[in-house]
Amino acid sequence: MKKIAVIAFLLAVCVAAGRAQESRQDISVSGTALVEPFVASSTDVQVHSNTAFGGLLSYRFMLTPNSALEANYGITYQNSMRFISGNTNTVKVLVRTQEISGAYVRSFTFKKFNPFVEGGPGALIFLPIRNSGTTSLDVKQQTSVGGLYGAGIAYELSPSFDIRAEFRGFVTKVPNFGQGSGTNQINLSTNKWYNIYYPAIGVAYHF
Repeated sequence: MKKIAVIAFLLAVCVAAGRAQESRQDISVSGTALVEPFVASSTDVQVHSNTAFGGLLSYRFMLTPNSALEANYGITYQNSMRFISGNTNTVKVLVRTQEISGAYVRSFTFKKFNPFVEGGPGALIFLPIRNSGTTSLDVKQQTSVGGLYGAGIAYELSPSFDIRAEFRGFVTKVPNFGQGSGTNQINLSTNKWYNIYYPAIGVAYHF
C-alpha cells in the first residue's frame, strides 16, 4: 500500500512538473496611460484631451511556443475631453474609458528577453461622468469599434513571472457622445478617426 502511495505521489509530481514546463497560459496586470491626440475636423469641431491613467488585465493562451491569442479588459480613472464647436461653443466632458479587445500575439525569444508584436479588433466604451467636470447633461455613453496594435518586450524574472512593457495603439472614431448634427444640442461630431496612444507596463504570471 505504501509503495502504491509513493508511486502515485511521484506520478503526480511528474505531471505537475510537466505542466509547469509547458505553461500555455498567462495572465498579466498592467498600469496604462491613454493619450488622445488633438483633433481638428471639416465640421469645424476641435477636440482637446488630457492624459488618462488606468489599468489593463490581459489573458493569453499559447497556440505554439511563439504565438498566442490574447483577450484584454482595460479601464481608465478619468480624463477630460473638450469640444470646441465653431470657435464659440465649448463642451467639456469628463470621461471614463473602457477597453474590450482581442489580439493575435507573435513573440520572439532571445535568452530572457521576449519581444512581441500584436494586433486585433476591439472596442472602446466612452462613459461620461456626470459631475461638475461635465458641462452638458445631454452627453451619452458611446461604444466605438476599432483596431488594436502594439509592440513590446517581456523580461523573464522566473519560469512563472515576467515584466512586460508595451507601446499600444488603438485606432477608432472620435466620439460625439450622441450629440451629432441631427440633434438639437451643439454638434460634437468630427467625422474623424484618430490613433490613441496606449502604453502599458506590468507583470505577467504563467501557468
